[in-house]
Amino acid sequence: MNKSVAIDGPAGAGKSTLARRLAQRLGFLYVDTGAIYRTVGLYTLRNRLAPEEVVPMLEKLDIRMEYDSGGVQRMRLNGEDVSEAIRVHEVSQRASQVAALPEVRAFLLDFQRRQAREHSVVMDGRDIGTVVLPDADVKIFLTASPEVRAKRRLLELEQRGQPAQYEQILQDIQDRDRQDRNRAAAPLRQAEDAVLLDTSGLDLEQSLTQMLEIVSGRQNGRQEV
Repeated sequence: MNKSVAIDGPAGAGKSTLARRLAQRLGFLYVDTGAIYRTVGLYTLRNRLAPEEVVPMLEKLDIRMEYDSGGVQRMRLNGEDVSEAIRVHEVSQRASQVAALPEVRAFLLDFQRRQAREHSVVMDGRDIGTVVLPDADVKIFLTASPEVRAKRRLLELEQRGQPAQYEQILQDIQDRDRQDRNRAAAPLRQAEDAVLLDTSGLDLEQSLTQMLEIVSGRQNGRQEV
């Protein structure tokens, strides 16, 4: 029987990095749902569309999620590998806008759930534990202070050779938090049965250790996955 771990949290909380590492440790498939919305966002930018203008075109989009030999998720848009193209700052901002559209979320919902039906997964996003996988075996709400998240995002962009300013990133994160929490469709919120993990004072390995403890059931009396 397939198992599922749902990880939610705000932008820049380290969900993707930690979820990927957690999936590797558990032997599960890692599903980065944010990458799916980024792919839709990239399409709108490339075609000079307003976010809402993509809605009537959704059925024509060929969005595929593949995995390379190392288990790394790759995104394809109409046959093109856009895994790197979706990681620029402008696409991240647009992803938040398209993700706020109920039609887009509904269109991608079955795409995400199908992965959990076919595999044991670690899936991260904004509404995994509340909407996409409400019956997930383990739910974790991962967060950190806006300032810590901004510093992490700045380092990530610098490592990719993308120029950025800390103040602008911090403002963008705070704006994204407001958008995600106040949107009408599947707003960001902690599921009632999710374990809260604040990584503000933790490094990557410490955060991963905490997550493994949550999954193994050593916290809150949860059963092992």
